[in-house]
Amino acid sequence: MSLLPVVRATWAPKGVTPVLHHRFSWKRMSMAGVLAYRHDRSRSAFVFSMTDGAYNTDKLIEFLTELRTHFAGEKVIVIWDGLMAHRSRAMTAWLDTQRDWLHVERLPAYAPELNPIEQVWGNMKSTELANLCPDTLDEVRIATESGLTRIGSSYDLCHSFLDHTGLSL
Repeated sequence: MSLLPVVRATWAPKGVTPVLHHRFSWKRMSMAGVLAYRHDRSRSAFVFSMTDGAYNTDKLIEFLTELRTHFAGEKVIVIWDGLMAHRSRAMTAWLDTQRDWLHVERLPAYAPELNPIEQVWGNMKSTELANLCPDTLDEVRIATESGLTRIGSSYDLCHSFLDHTGLSL
């Protein structure tokens, strides 16, 4: 997420072209998110975290450590894309020490259509962040948290993201 607006179609009076005014700033923040499903589809959960800048291996390990607390005592399978921080030596070494509760499945390269979390980001960008022209990252963070909370509170929406990929539990 950045201070650049996510431009979406909008309505305006006839003859009045809508204009988005923004600061053209490249300040960014990143998100990590996990859609969690029970194998019998009885429950779903959405856990997310945000950080200024980009996620690196250390920040992702911290997120996964918090995830372990959230799913205390349960085994977790994480489906990951090819982000470099997911494949680093330090991450691989850390994952090797977490096999008692965490299993990682990797998506094929360049296959965002198989990643349910991509649907989450798209849904939030097309709703809460659509045409938003923030002055600060805090404004982006507030809108993002609102959208992600909305998504996480909807069982049907969380399951629709998995259904959209064609993957099954």
